[in-house]
Amino acid sequence: MSEILRWLTDLVRYFLRTLDWPLLLALSALMGIGLAVLYSAGGETQGMRLMLAQGARFVVGLAAMWGLSRVTPTRLRAWTPGIFLVSLLPLILVLFIGSGKHGNHWIDLKLFYFQPSELMKLSLPMMMAWFLHREPLPPRLRTVLAAGVLVGLPTGLILLQPDFGTGMLVAASGVFALLLAGLPWWWVGVAVGGVSAAAPVAWLWFLRPYQKDRILTFLNPENDPLGTGWNIIQSKIAIGGGGMTGKGWGEGTQSHLNFLPEHTTDFIFAVLSEEFGWIGVAVVLALYLFVIGRCLWIAIDARDTYSRLIAGTIGLSFFVYVIVNGGMISGLLPVVGVPMPLLSYGGTSAVSLLAGLGLVMSVRAHRPVHGY
Repeated sequence: MSEILRWLTDLVRYFLRTLDWPLLLALSALMGIGLAVLYSAGGETQGMRLMLAQGARFVVGLAAMWGLSRVTPTRLRAWTPGIFLVSLLPLILVLFIGSGKHGNHWIDLKLFYFQPSELMKLSLPMMMAWFLHREPLPPRLRTVLAAGVLVGLPTGLILLQPDFGTGMLVAASGVFALLLAGLPWWWVGVAVGGVSAAAPVAWLWFLRPYQKDRILTFLNPENDPLGTGWNIIQSKIAIGGGGMTGKGWGEGTQSHLNFLPEHTTDFIFAVLSEEFGWIGVAVVLALYLFVIGRCLWIAIDARDTYSRLIAGTIGLSFFVYVIVNGGMISGLLPVVGVPMPLLSYGGTSAVSLLAGLGLVMSVRAHRPVHGY
């Protein structure tokens, strides 16, 4: 019997040794909270179905995390160019066969809807790390221009769908890789100045009517309270209505009485705020902060440029997802359709996020120097 127990113990250790347990525990807590809030947001008719479907996606994402955590960064680096090129193909394909409310965002695979842009949240940081790993650092002008092409190609394809929110998140991941590689901050200031100067041209020639409406609504949501301003106004009511301790699980009126739109996806954090109050919000934000801090700590502890850039970029990208969605549902940023990580209902987003954190775990598990 003791031999069997020892064999089983060794087997479990073999399969789980590459997982970073502090990071996994924080992610598990977030997934558990997400499933509970999703069940409540779905109500009696859809809550169980949504929770089970999202739970199945979490299982797929955790399997991808585990698989990637077992691949060494050296091997990942060798695979990176191929992964990046393969990720570009669905971005082109979705422009012709995709579907969506405001453009072509998803590909219907019958069993589920696949969002190709989510792949770029994983493959672009890998590609930037691969490219910058081969270049002298801090990056020179030639390196920055070449990196701009790598970032601009997938970002442009995503903007053509059009999906402004995801496009900006993907572009941000490329910028983070450059900053972590030593790009001076004044370069960022110049780029921001250039984008600001081009804003009038984008407004006149590139933004769709619904995108303009979102910006105008952000500036003054009360201008059309029963139309374009409805989402933000109801979200603010839900957030403020929760108070310090919340109304209780399943007792949120804004979602259950259908005042709050998209309450299982983009605005699910407003449901959390209403039902669990500021205490619940603080707990979730603390978990997010731990995940981000753990990724950055793993990046600092990495022993090569590729590994450091991968872990750091994914951690900072996670930070942006939280900030953008939080700012969106509280009226501090325009509504751009960015989900809250591991809380919002959505399969491709959850799987790509967990897979990306599997890359971070790979960096931690296969570093040359062991120990915490």
